[in-house]
Amino acid sequence: MKKIGFLSFGHWTPSPQSQVRTGADSLVQSIELAVAAEELGADGAYFRVHHFARQLGSPFPLLAAIGARTKRIEIGTAVIDMRYENPLYMAEDAGAADLIAGGRLQLGISRGSPEQVIDGFRYFGYQPADGETDADMARGRTDVFLQVLTGAGFAQPNPSPMFPNPPGLLRPEPFSPGLRDRIWWGAGSRATAEWAAKQGLNLMSSTLMTEDAGVPFHELQAEQIRLFRAAWTEAGHAREPRVSVSRSIFALIDDRDRAYFGRGNQGADQVGWIDAQTKAIFGRSYAAEPDVLVKELAEDTAIQAADTLLLTVPNQLGV
Repeated sequence: MKKIGFLSFGHWTPSPQSQVRTGADSLVQSIELAVAAEELGADGAYFRVHHFARQLGSPFPLLAAIGARTKRIEIGTAVIDMRYENPLYMAEDAGAADLIAGGRLQLGISRGSPEQVIDGFRYFGYQPADGETDADMARGRTDVFLQVLTGAGFAQPNPSPMFPNPPGLLRPEPFSPGLRDRIWWGAGSRATAEWAAKQGLNLMSSTLMTEDAGVPFHELQAEQIRLFRAAWTEAGHAREPRVSVSRSIFALIDDRDRAYFGRGNQGADQVGWIDAQTKAIFGRSYAAEPDVLVKELAEDTAIQAADTLLLTVPNQLGV
């Protein structure tokens, strides 16, 4: 059995055609969508994080609110751009949200990708050190974040009697045991998937890969998953890893479905450039009657290889 969840970017626009016209609409409806998905029996509620855009940006208040309103569903991100993050402050926020949710957080993080603003992390006060790339900076912050999540103390306590402390070095609080095993890496290539496995991170693979090997997208992604699992085994980690893939899948049941999704379907992979240096392959979308979908999805080797499927949702249609 696979876990099936939704992935929302949380778009909003003041357009009269949108049911999500403000940031407040997006946040409140995201909570309502997670509650509704849990009631339907879905397994996960995941949210994309973008900065400087009319989309969801700061995930932890939203994740904490969903954790307080739900009981069972996994709550996660796909993904948080680590170039923008203070890893210690992030560990505090993540620990608090996870404790509120009773240990249901599944945090997807990554080195980041081209976004709304060029080098937007610089406006947040962060920039790579001399000789360091923004990807190096993101991975360095990831290392710190993962070390903090082990719970080991590292900060020298103030010896003043005004601050009674437990013995030993201190750590950021609140600490949530087990969260370290629920961190995922958004990998866009086979090489980064192998890197994630060595770090003991679960694998998130989206509808885009930043390499083109001349084979269908799902086959390249299935190869990525195979290499990830092999690297995980070689690294000798004790637990079983998790792997998710994202897809746009729409069952055409009635005329409304066909009007929204039945025309101009992207039924084939596409290859293009996401910036001047990065060539990428974009996976196809699926939109068909249920019996046709069953046959098409059964041939998607990456879906077969993953344990978790995240369905991207057109959130501007409303809950």
